[in-house]
Amino acid sequence: MKIVIAPDSFKESLTAMEVANEIERGFRTVLPNAEYVKMPVADGGEGTVQSMVDATQGSIIKVNVTGPLGNKIQAFYGILGNNHPNNKKTAVIEMAAASGLHLAALSDRNPLVTTSYGTGELIVDALNRGIEHIIIGLGGSATNDGGAGMAQAIGAHLLDASGKAITSGGAALAQLAAIDLTDLHPLIAKCSFEVACDVNNPLCGEKGASAIFGPQKGATPKMVEQLDTALAHYADIIAQTGIVDNRSYPGAGAAGGMGLGVMAFLGAELKPGIDIVMQTVNLAKAVKGADLVITGEGRLDSQTLHGKTPMGVAAVAKAQHIKVIAIAGCVSDDANILLQHGIDALFSITPRALPLAEVLASAKHNLYCTSKNIAALYALATNK
Repeated sequence: MKIVIAPDSFKESLTAMEVANEIERGFRTVLPNAEYVKMPVADGGEGTVQSMVDATQGSIIKVNVTGPLGNKIQAFYGILGNNHPNNKKTAVIEMAAASGLHLAALSDRNPLVTTSYGTGELIVDALNRGIEHIIIGLGGSATNDGGAGMAQAIGAHLLDASGKAITSGGAALAQLAAIDLTDLHPLIAKCSFEVACDVNNPLCGEKGASAIFGPQKGATPKMVEQLDTALAHYADIIAQTGIVDNRSYPGAGAAGGMGLGVMAFLGAELKPGIDIVMQTVNLAKAVKGADLVITGEGRLDSQTLHGKTPMGVAAVAKAQHIKVIAIAGCVSDDANILLQHGIDALFSITPRALPLAEVLASAKHNLYCTSKNIAALYALATNK
């Protein structure tokens, strides 16, 4: 019997690999002779680097970079191991690791000045290590600079009317007069970039980066208007430079306009995060011949349908006619809709109503106990 365990992390409590380990431990108690294949996965958001490094036996690289407020911080990215189908040396970067909202205290959040420069520094470090393929996860950023800081870090000169470099932040884009790509990092042309992007917002307008995401980053209504105008001007200068004008492309407004920035300066392709992860770790090969696939995440609800890990795993498994069980810390009232979309059974590991702190602290034990009971039920149903 072959059982594939392919969960996402349980945020704030367990990494995807820790989740997989506890599920395996519970199942082995009942089915000790089964073959277990652990494939921690993610959907391109927080935890993607760790999941993909674990899945491919890769490594985490720590780098001192510029944080969103201009201070020095320690960030990280991952280099994938040999256990993945792409022969190119591949790195995985989460924008949030260097330019994340969590790196700015609530009182300090100001998208007029926050910068994506640190994300660019992670890219440069990866390029200098000979990386030929970079996956970047957008989301969770503290910035609204259209990826301008990232562009400066990789060698682009963003100049004002006097020929001087513009300062950091979304507001400074209004002063942009010219873009000089002469000193762009030479290895960018030799590297392919895939960007995990799960929103379809354009750069500007009522559904753009500033209006939709600006307020959570500290923008007042007046600041939203200022930032939106600055991003539109930024897009104008990019187009005048001869770069394709992608301001209206779905996802251009992701992560404060970083979607536009990665397309303009890296030639990146925006894709759903779950698709990138599944392809990179070659989940289809891992589940081949399996009797059962187990997936999960911290919370299962109707939003899980929209590009979350359990649905990506279920799609791969169902293509091979394999049953799928999903386990979560919490299963919401509307989660049963998932049973119509490739998941065969849902289980919550929380035994009763508990304070959140206790739920998080006991997640490992509860996951083990739940997995053991699921395995017992599976053994009864299949006469194993």
